[in-house]
Amino acid sequence: MTVTLKNAKRVIGIKQVTKAVKNDLAKCVYVADDADDRVLSPLKELCMTKNVEMIFGNTMAELGKSCNIEVGAAAVALL
Repeated sequence: MTVTLKNAKRVIGIKQVTKAVKNDLAKCVYVADDADDRVLSPLKELCMTKNVEMIFGNTMAELGKSCNIEVGAAAVALL
């Protein structure tokens, strides 16, 4: 996963990922297991509605590190 996120065209963060999914640009979405479910629920529902694959199993810190940013990321979308 690390290589995939570092080199791929992607967007990071709930707002940007939501926008990408709404505009049918996201191929798949990585979702952090430790992110607040209240924040993630609308994105999860949108992904289900748009049939966008969601991949779980990472922490916010791991997603952030995989994207070469110094902070955690609740969600990352591959475009």
